[in-house]
Amino acid sequence: MGRIFVNLVKWLLPKALGPRLRGDRRKGMISAFAVLALSACAAPYVQPPLTPPSDFAGPVVRSHVLVMSDGARLPYMRWAPQGREPWAVIVALHGMNDHDASFRLAGPWWAEQGIETWAYDQRGFGAAPGRGVWAGQERMTDDLRQVAALARARHPDAIIAVVGESMGGSVAAAAFGSDDPPDADRVVLLAPGVWGWSTQGWLNSAALNIAARMAGSKAVEPPAFIADRIRASSNVLELYRNGRDPMSLLSTRFDTLYGLVDLMETASRRLGLIRAPAILMYGAHDQVVEPGPMRRALEQVPASSTLRTAWYPDGWHLLNRDLQAEVVYRDVAAFLRDPQVTLPSGAGPVLERLRARR
Repeated sequence: MGRIFVNLVKWLLPKALGPRLRGDRRKGMISAFAVLALSACAAPYVQPPLTPPSDFAGPVVRSHVLVMSDGARLPYMRWAPQGREPWAVIVALHGMNDHDASFRLAGPWWAEQGIETWAYDQRGFGAAPGRGVWAGQERMTDDLRQVAALARARHPDAIIAVVGESMGGSVAAAAFGSDDPPDADRVVLLAPGVWGWSTQGWLNSAALNIAARMAGSKAVEPPAFIADRIRASSNVLELYRNGRDPMSLLSTRFDTLYGLVDLMETASRRLGLIRAPAILMYGAHDQVVEPGPMRRALEQVPASSTLRTAWYPDGWHLLNRDLQAEVVYRDVAAFLRDPQVTLPSGAGPVLERLRARR
């Protein structure tokens, strides 16, 4: 996610901005900062909210869509236990350029355990409004609040949990670490994106700022020499399927990447502010959210925080789609039952493992 696209920005920046950044390195950087200064007032584009019809009655659950407060219709997939009420309901948030089907393996497994899952397309992704255009973290976190409230209203006696994968974990951390957290009882962060501005370095940050302002609408796809170096899962068949899925986005706008990094900065700063029982799960082979940014984010979490972490020695980035995904499913179900329980996998704290690898 962050690593792929920041490398992409650095590779494509001269091509996107043309002669403004050509020439020797020193002149190029002088030009870069001049462009950034001149364009500081031109904020990267964020898709605006919709205008609901005059007879709109507010957020509601419809067949296959969740209707938000501005009338936006967010498609969602639902997996429910057969013939019984769920004891827990998971609101599931997909990652960058993905969509609701990212939980198509986890949802049926959890349903067999009596857990219902609602996985929806976040704005800008899948079949949600503004495909390919960043919706802004304020709108994305507010959508999460509304979906959690809808789940609570539909199942008042169930445990309501939010499970966010990658960028979805960033959205969950930003929302639950805010002054207005969603109405949910548990938070599960699956390798959340935490590679924000404070860990990008000045060159990456300057490059992305310029690209987002001067060529924000330009959508580019990572070239093979960048993308092939980074593997997201041990499940190669799932990676192949996801790459061929017409609902997945293969190219990304520069202003969307800017919004993603901004969201990841917020998430990294709010991990320790989450008040609901929460757990962060991370795989030893994660090449997307790298160990360095994850370690620095966890080092900011105060000792008084109740955030738990779980380290998976065989895990990659897409923990809910890895070959060992059932280990994670089982741990999530146990955590929903009792946030203090020893996880079935025995997964231990993440930070001490990351420090040992330095």
